[in-house]
Amino acid sequence: MPKALWLLVIGMLINVTGSSFLWPLNAIYIHDHLGKSLSVAGLVLMLNAATSVVGNLFGGFLYDKFGGYRSIMLGIIISVVSLTGLTFWHGWPHYVFFLALIGFGGGIVFPSMFAMAGAVWKEGGRKAFNAVYVAQNAGVAIGSALGGFVAYYSFDYIFLANLFMYVIFLFLALFGYKNLAGNQLAQTNVLQERKTLKNKNMFYALIILCSAYLLGWVCYVQWQSTIAAYTQEINITLKQYSFLWTVNGALIVLAQPLLQRVLRKHGEQLKGQMLVGFFIFILSFVLASAVNEFKGFLVAMIILTVGEMLVWPIVPTVADRLAPKGREGFYQGIVNSTATGGRMIGPVLGGMIVDLNGMNSLFYFMIALLLVAFLLTLFYDRPLNRLNKEQAKANY
Repeated sequence: MPKALWLLVIGMLINVTGSSFLWPLNAIYIHDHLGKSLSVAGLVLMLNAATSVVGNLFGGFLYDKFGGYRSIMLGIIISVVSLTGLTFWHGWPHYVFFLALIGFGGGIVFPSMFAMAGAVWKEGGRKAFNAVYVAQNAGVAIGSALGGFVAYYSFDYIFLANLFMYVIFLFLALFGYKNLAGNQLAQTNVLQERKTLKNKNMFYALIILCSAYLLGWVCYVQWQSTIAAYTQEINITLKQYSFLWTVNGALIVLAQPLLQRVLRKHGEQLKGQMLVGFFIFILSFVLASAVNEFKGFLVAMIILTVGEMLVWPIVPTVADRLAPKGREGFYQGIVNSTATGGRMIGPVLGGMIVDLNGMNSLFYFMIALLLVAFLLTLFYDRPLNRLNKEQAKANY
């Protein structure tokens, strides 16, 4: 990998390590420490995700208009200010306000990081996005492992650790990102998108794929919200729950050589890879619905992680290939806002289902959503096929 991509990978690692001190424990903190119901916890997480969606779209716009450096710096500064406030005031309702602001600041950062990754290593293709994805999950592994340990002593230290990591990220971005590729300015804006996009079929294909991506995240986020609280009810300890996410992140990092070997053998079958991934997601939820002890959830998490590895890095890769020149930030903003939208809808939807009908209903509903995601992925490239036929007729 080029040096510029290494800087982005390290920045993503620091960023996600800091946020992973907090996000896996949000539902538990709101439910157990602030004394709110799962539905209320879901609404708070929904607000956090909603502001992140706005941040994703705004960050993509900023990337195309002002370049990656300025957009990333703005997002980091907002996050540092928010985390400073949360460190001192994390009761109710201050927690809600600062968590929403953190979502907005973090949302600005992510599309620019992914768009810059594609810009600094164009020839790397999927490898550039996979590197950033691996860094994200290495951060999840480190942050979750340390977060569960720190929270065991005091949640106050969680907020301080998150702030400390973001300060480090601020200095890395300040001195390392200014001269990276991806700071070029676009010649169009979001309102002109439909006019400048010569081939709307590519945009439609992205929207269909992102719909599947949204549903996948609605299901995936249950492990951070409703399933997180459920594990506490069946006497799985906080350390054990945090260990699940440590395994998730560690497996994503350590299994990369094996995964890359398998993918090279079968070539760049991006669509097939995603289909297999969604099928594995379904298997994970089927298993989770049938177990009630730590070992069973550990196996379900391992299966979930394999599916994640086959789906999550591919969607930004497809978006980068579909994006017209100068609109990479906008397209990555759509992808990231879609994922965040899933994180927004998932907790409140899951919390309501559990509160009304129990955990079994939740598992059945999520399996149904994953089947829909599988079908959307199966047909997402129909607009592209239509385009190819039209071009073939024109050439003929």
